[in-house]
Amino acid sequence: MGKLGRFACIFVPMALSIASLICLALVFSGQLDKGNSLQRELFFFKADTRQFNANPVKLPNENYDNTLFDALKGAASSKDLKDFYTVGLWNYCEGDTDKDGKNPVVTYCSPRKTSYWFNPIEVWDLKNTTAQKIFGDKMQKGLNDYKKVTGWMFAAYVIAFWVTVAEIVLGIFAIFSRWGSFVTTIASSVSTFFIFGAAITSTTIYAALAGTFDSVLKPYEIHASMSKQMLGVVWLAVAFSFASGLFWLFSTCCCSGKSKNKKVTVEKTPYTYERVASPYLGARAQGGEDTLPLNPMPHAGAPTGAYEPFRQQHV
Repeated sequence: MGKLGRFACIFVPMALSIASLICLALVFSGQLDKGNSLQRELFFFKADTRQFNANPVKLPNENYDNTLFDALKGAASSKDLKDFYTVGLWNYCEGDTDKDGKNPVVTYCSPRKTSYWFNPIEVWDLKNTTAQKIFGDKMQKGLNDYKKVTGWMFAAYVIAFWVTVAEIVLGIFAIFSRWGSFVTTIASSVSTFFIFGAAITSTTIYAALAGTFDSVLKPYEIHASMSKQMLGVVWLAVAFSFASGLFWLFSTCCCSGKSKNKKVTVEKTPYTYERVASPYLGARAQGGEDTLPLNPMPHAGAPTGAYEPFRQQHV
């Protein structure tokens, strides 16, 4: 029952660690397969250009926005501007929709790249332009910050994934001892730190990027958003990882795995009293089948010489 109880004690943190790993795997899989509907919904950032306005009534900044407008208009006329762009951890995908904005069809996904960041100049094929020429200071600053942070964000997700794998492997050894749980708790703490850091970074930077796109590109009816599905998966990974760390810590303090139903044996201590066989009865008094019974006490009136209760000492 001891090992069985130990296994039951670590089942919960092991299940939570596996759930956290699955969530991280889903984050990594976003936008990798254009034919998978689940992966298409897992993106950090989406630029919706379906309602691109080729004839805006008013441009807020003539110096920059007229240049940007001309570049976007040229991309739209040449069909280089798609209806939507979705950004994942490794790459981006683009595609078209019907007139109602439904039934999206992904037409292209870029090759996977570590520390990927979405560059609208390159993606929208704004040829012979630079960000300094077509984007104002606010847009340029948002893109620069986004580019700088993506390296740390990508590294944090990768480290969190592999440390979680190590946590699960170490959790197997935790079945046999509380020391195993202690080491697994350390790995779980490291995993939680990087998952939380990656979640905070990705949520913050893409929320800021979406806000910048919306404010700067609003005259062109280009809208930006984040995926609720991706945010849900990311923060579920944080919750599962944090909960698993608590349960691993609990298994370190409790559930030793030792059985409580052990047979207790009593050893004879030295100098204890034991009955010694009478020397007058010989070998027959050693507990054999022919052991003679002790003589009864004499009754009243019997001769005193018929019973000798004590050994006589000869001087």
